[in-house]
Amino acid sequence: MTDLEAIKARHSVRVYEDKKIEAEKVEKLNNLVEKLNDLSNLSISLNVNEPKAFGNIFATYGKFKNVSNYFVLAGKKCEDIDEKVGYYGEILVLEAQKLGLNTCWVGLTYSKGVVNKKIKKDEKVVCVISLGYGKTDGANRKSKTYSEVTDEINAPEWFKNGVMSALLAPTALNQQKFNFSLNKDGKVEAKRFNGFYSKVDLGIAKLHFEIGAGKENFDWAK
Repeated sequence: MTDLEAIKARHSVRVYEDKKIEAEKVEKLNNLVEKLNDLSNLSISLNVNEPKAFGNIFATYGKFKNVSNYFVLAGKKCEDIDEKVGYYGEILVLEAQKLGLNTCWVGLTYSKGVVNKKIKKDEKVVCVISLGYGKTDGANRKSKTYSEVTDEINAPEWFKNGVMSALLAPTALNQQKFNFSLNKDGKVEAKRFNGFYSKVDLGIAKLHFEIGAGKENFDWAK
């Protein structure tokens, strides 16, 4: 399965089977976590067979069931930590999809007390990602159209492919508060609008754009 195929297959899943993730898959994910931490200077961790973080009333409110595996997305506070968490966290989501697992980005409905015990005092948890074998593979959701997130009508095909890929990105409350534009110098500018976890969402959307457009075709505007 390619990254683009994983993007198209991935849907948010909140209800999981009572089934352990195989050791070889856990190892692959932990190896990727280590690599991404080196690249991003984040402190991402994978927790397996640990149900306490989703064992409270908040998880019930979020309609989560049988969650005993999850990524904790944390790092030292900095200006771009939320966007970095979105970008690198979505790499893990897509890898999990390739391994036949299901996921869901989670901003609030987990036990902060349990999760915060797992990080250093000078770090903060931005969000977590539930992980496991879903009862279902999830379902499609309503999405904005191309023209609602960009004004580039006559853009090159790679740009259009990038936008369409970004529209498949998971966002908080399905808000999709991002916009892409093509500058005169050929660089792509990605903007976000104010919204719940919109900085994280922008990081996720930018990764999706890169996969759809092909990183070799463009550079990001600074």
